[in-house]
Amino acid sequence: MVSFSRFTSTRSPYLVLALLLLIFFLFISGLHPFERGTWLMEVLPVMLVLPLLYFSYRTFPLSSLLYFFIFLHACVLIIGGAYTYARVPLGFSIQEYLELNRNPYDKIGHFMQGFVPALAAREIFIRRKWVKPGWVQAFLVICVVLAVSASYELIEWAAAMALGQGAEDFLGTQGDIWDTQEDMLWALIGAICCLLFLSHWQDRQIQHLLK
Repeated sequence: MVSFSRFTSTRSPYLVLALLLLIFFLFISGLHPFERGTWLMEVLPVMLVLPLLYFSYRTFPLSSLLYFFIFLHACVLIIGGAYTYARVPLGFSIQEYLELNRNPYDKIGHFMQGFVPALAAREIFIRRKWVKPGWVQAFLVICVVLAVSASYELIEWAAAMALGQGAEDFLGTQGDIWDTQEDMLWALIGAICCLLFLSHWQDRQIQHLLK
């Protein structure tokens, strides 16, 4: 049986490397972003979450699966902040390949905005024993994701009201009047995909973590 302290220590070098990479990516992205204010608003969640994860590691370490997807989500946010979502080169490639009428990179961001919070909420529910596994737990996870998504849309609305035309890059609507609803839909899709495809994998990792 692997002890709790040994399990966390064996993966510590990888987590430290991931932390250093994200700090480096933040630094590089902030050197010459397309628009400084937009960059700050987009990467602010990364700046807030990294210290929280660092200081909570010894008292409440997360599963490696969750740390991995938090890393990916942070990369998506950093890239979006550096270019603004409507100008990310990867998005243009996807747009051309799928023959879309707009850059879809922001939808990747909102998919991750549902996928990763779902993984986090589910892990906290299980670890804290707040909700028993089953349909009720899945429903509450989706509720958390939709609350996070709606809160983010309210923040975007507040930014638009405060900054006026200057908030266009942060909103990334690209002229789509249904952008807010589509963003929340993609967050919902992300949450459902997380529950369908990663629940058993996450359960095994949590059991391993708590041995």
